[in-house]
Amino acid sequence: MKAIRVGAAVLNQTPLDWRGNEARIREAIDRARDEGISVLCLPEMCISGYGCEDAFHAPGLQARALEQLDRLRAECRGMVVSFGLPLLYRNALFNAVAIVVDGQIAGFVAKRYLAGDGIHYEPRWFNPWPRGKRDDIDLLGGRFPIGDIFFDVGGVKIGLEVCEDAWVAQRPGADLAYLGADLILNPSASHFAFGKLTIRKGFVVEGSRAFSVSYLYSNLLGNESGRAIFDGGALIASAGRLLACGPRFGYRDLYLTSAVIDVDRTRMIQARTHSFRPTFDDDAAFCVEAPFAWPQNVEAPHDPALDALEAAAPPRASVNASGAPAEPGLLSSSSSFEESAHLKEEEFSRAIALGLFDYMRKSRSKGFVVSLSGGADSTACACLVALMVRLATDELGFDEFARRSGLGAAVGQPQRDDRVGHPGPSDAGAERLRLVRRLLTCAYQATHNSSETTRNAAESVARSIGATYLELDVDALVEGYVSLVSRGIGRTLDWEHDDITLQNIQARTRGPGVWMLANLNNALLLATSNRSEAAVGYATMDGDTCGGLSPIAGIDKAFLRRWLRWMEELGPLGVGPNGALSTVTAQAPTAELRPPSEGQTDEGDLMPYPLLDAIERAAIRDKQMPVEVYRTMRGAFLQYTPQQLGPWIERFFRLWCRNQWKRERFAPSFHVDDENLDPRTWCRFPILSGGFVTELDELRAVVEADSRPH
Repeated sequence: MKAIRVGAAVLNQTPLDWRGNEARIREAIDRARDEGISVLCLPEMCISGYGCEDAFHAPGLQARALEQLDRLRAECRGMVVSFGLPLLYRNALFNAVAIVVDGQIAGFVAKRYLAGDGIHYEPRWFNPWPRGKRDDIDLLGGRFPIGDIFFDVGGVKIGLEVCEDAWVAQRPGADLAYLGADLILNPSASHFAFGKLTIRKGFVVEGSRAFSVSYLYSNLLGNESGRAIFDGGALIASAGRLLACGPRFGYRDLYLTSAVIDVDRTRMIQARTHSFRPTFDDDAAFCVEAPFAWPQNVEAPHDPALDALEAAAPPRASVNASGAPAEPGLLSSSSSFEESAHLKEEEFSRAIALGLFDYMRKSRSKGFVVSLSGGADSTACACLVALMVRLATDELGFDEFARRSGLGAAVGQPQRDDRVGHPGPSDAGAERLRLVRRLLTCAYQATHNSSETTRNAAESVARSIGATYLELDVDALVEGYVSLVSRGIGRTLDWEHDDITLQNIQARTRGPGVWMLANLNNALLLATSNRSEAAVGYATMDGDTCGGLSPIAGIDKAFLRRWLRWMEELGPLGVGPNGALSTVTAQAPTAELRPPSEGQTDEGDLMPYPLLDAIERAAIRDKQMPVEVYRTMRGAFLQYTPQQLGPWIERFFRLWCRNQWKRERFAPSFHVDDENLDPRTWCRFPILSGGFVTELDELRAVVEADSRPH
């Protein structure tokens, strides 16, 4: 029995943060050594950061990454460690992983399959390495093998699949298995998306079973560079069994997950598997030998005879950033929410909250400002900030939260703050409320079209979460602009002739005040538009789109309303509900920009939100033409007639084409699924187009035919 303790590190890195990235890598290596880990897998591009984008082409960046590798390798005595970095070879740039064995660089594996769809643009910067090709590269005063290679480290064969390599049909793991690999490392930068963990577990566990190997998966964590959120979640599997699963959505810089693997056992499984066919075609040419003395007194993994009993047991607990077993509260919270019947709501809450925390601290902001209308969208943004404070302080504590977020003195320490005042009771609930008040300012901005219902809702929500709450009457400003323009054009603007203009000026007049608050507080102004509104341009540019960050722009309205009801009634595990949200969930969504007598609602202006979201998915995600969308909707929404569906679908396509310029101008948003409309990361569409004129003519003909009596 050859037992080896292996580990996967999850790191919260930042592009071009050389000192910070190096410090976190060093800490991971130190903690791994303290734990007796012999093989440590670090995330993809961990040295430079994954999101460097066009800066990857800078020779200075490439050189600095190599310098950092040269410094870090000396820390790896007695260990095998993978380091991800950009590497220039023959004037082409590669997404590479350096394998360091006992302090010496053994070689570089270059990524074979690049992520080039959706949010990923790797082919813009990197070249794919061709299968089966190997060469040598001269750098750092030495000559090292590079390419499609694997390593014989002291008699244990180690290969790599780099992130996307494991997501494709012809994954390199199959080749590595036939070359006799014992262990496969997967350094990844796999962004969060709803339900994605199930897919990751699938290729890790199934890869370990199909290839009869042990498999080590590491990932990035947090909001690394702005739009993508990484959820962590290290995985270790062997011969089809998940041995360890690390926490997700954590607020620390580093999580280390470890397990003990049995190399002799996976070799035995290969030997008794009839379909296993080793490769004899000059495999030595691709194998790099590196001498290494493996520790002899590693605690043996569980007896295979107990596998049947242990198959139903939870995976081995991961460890936290301190190197000690993670706090029971953290582990139980992060493991139990995965089994929730409301997993999408749980994941959304934790992903956006973590994204806000990292965006705030990495942009060196001191909090957030929300124009709180009393409606669903702005309420969701405010609640997510409060949720960030709750989840982060639950894990980090108040002192560490204050240090990491750059707030200076901890919240519970005596201090003077004009907005917070002197601290009062020291219980955790009161501490959190004071912290939210310090970090979040909400402003309700009324006009004569605003209702007491939304004002009460805004105040109730703000008070319940502890935000600083302001009421600003902007009616005089609106009237000033209307009078100014009326005098300029020589006529009085009125609702009969100038409906959209009079609606928009109210939304736009609300922008300058909240921008001022953001400037005063050195805070981030959050834009509050959602994806459903982005699809049809139901948002006022420089009005509700004002902001430096748009945290819910990737989420449809129907889900947001469902999430708010869930927050009202249940809430995230370990957090609980907020009953004050009933003042929002009871309302029909409305912009409140027309006179109250009009009874304006969002769905009245547009169409029912569930239908709008379904049309958007069919038209944009699934690329259906108008007639195809109509037929899909007829089967899914039996309650609507052809005379209703036809005009609604036509309205969607016309508004979609007309408003691409708005989507181009939206503030950065978080990516959470494959329905994103952000043209800078996911869904590109021409700003000027023919507008589906021919296709809409066809739609009207089909609707007319379906509407005739049969």
